[in-house]
Amino acid sequence: MSPGALAALHALCFDFAPRPWSAQEFRALLESPNVDLLAVDGGFVLTQKLGDEAEILTIAVHPAQRRQGIARNLLAKTHENAKESGISSVFLEVSEQNSGAIALYQSLGYARVGARKGYYRDRNGNRVTALVMKRDLTKGKAELLVK
Repeated sequence: MSPGALAALHALCFDFAPRPWSAQEFRALLESPNVDLLAVDGGFVLTQKLGDEAEILTIAVHPAQRRQGIARNLLAKTHENAKESGISSVFLEVSEQNSGAIALYQSLGYARVGARKGYYRDRNGNRVTALVMKRDLTKGKAELLVK
């Protein structure tokens, strides 16, 4: 996918918080040797590797194609690729209001390890907490580090 196509899909998925990223932002990220893009018809995931850890920078699935397993498959492939690259854990941030995404991440072995209060804004401009979640790739499930 081109930076423009990534930005267009991202805008469909994140119209308020987190704000959609521009084509220029995607272009800069894709130029980094530590950033990986995994794209399929209807969705993509962008991951940054840092040492033996990786961070899901963003994942987007076209609204008309949600609940068809695209995000689950993208994440499963991301985990597989990360393991092959020597990554031991994957982190991500998700709005505490995004119950669907949280349920998906938990079903894939992610557990809450922290929170960033006021990290996002909702449609009304109110601050929303981001949950920091982790998946330990060396074990079957993520360990709960913070209660």
